[in-house]
Amino acid sequence: MEAIIQAIILGIIQGLTEFLPVSSSGHLELAKFFLGYEASQSDSMVMTVTLHAATALSTIIVFRKDILEILSGLFGKIKNSDGELNESFSFSLKIILSMIPAAFVGVMFDEQLESLFNEQIVLVGVMLILTGGLLFLADRAKDSEKSVSFPNAIVIGIAQAIAILPGISRSGATIGTSVLLGVDKSKSARFSFLMVVPLILGKMAKDLLDDEFAMSSESLMQVGIGFVVALITGIIACTWMIKIVEKSQLKYFAYYCFAMGIFAIIYKTFIY
Repeated sequence: MEAIIQAIILGIIQGLTEFLPVSSSGHLELAKFFLGYEASQSDSMVMTVTLHAATALSTIIVFRKDILEILSGLFGKIKNSDGELNESFSFSLKIILSMIPAAFVGVMFDEQLESLFNEQIVLVGVMLILTGGLLFLADRAKDSEKSVSFPNAIVIGIAQAIAILPGISRSGATIGTSVLLGVDKSKSARFSFLMVVPLILGKMAKDLLDDEFAMSSESLMQVGIGFVVALITGIIACTWMIKIVEKSQLKYFAYYCFAMGIFAIIYKTFIY
């Protein structure tokens, strides 16, 4: 029963924090620490990847029309009647371009990164504070109607690669970077949520091929429950987050990240 409760809590946390700019990976590590989650490092990583897959699926559900547009753009006409790149094809290329930095880091430094997802509480705290700083700056940025350009896609992709570190919010880093580059807030959120889907699915495929998902029936049930809870919570949070970004309320998440980061550092350093 305790394992099921832990899975439900972790699922809710992942579903909410994947789309809210407060670092899902950081909060999962903090939750595992405070819940006394006793799975092996391998099983713990499987849980983390599976929960991320659930929120990737929730992104697909919420942005199904946009994803179909991206796919049609890739396989449709490259140029329009004016000889310029078709808008759908152009957007698809930008999504692919933004994936390259994180894909490179994930493939080249996979083992090193996995070692960071093992109760590195002080690191999580520091990264949460950095996330808060970025969100605070982004909240003060001026409104714009600018779309994501090809150079923007590269810079946002680099931000996503850095956000692999636990404690740096992926959505916070990518949306914040995009807004600071002058991109429209709602377009920043849309681009941020769409660009991560192929990466998560790719990570799942790699782990399946490497047999990383071998686990006991008890662990499998725990992961399955976490997946369903994260999926449902993610659908709600994804829709909610778009409205929040449009209303420019990122500063409140910045304050939250500052508070959680400081708390994590103090607790791990002086209390635990």
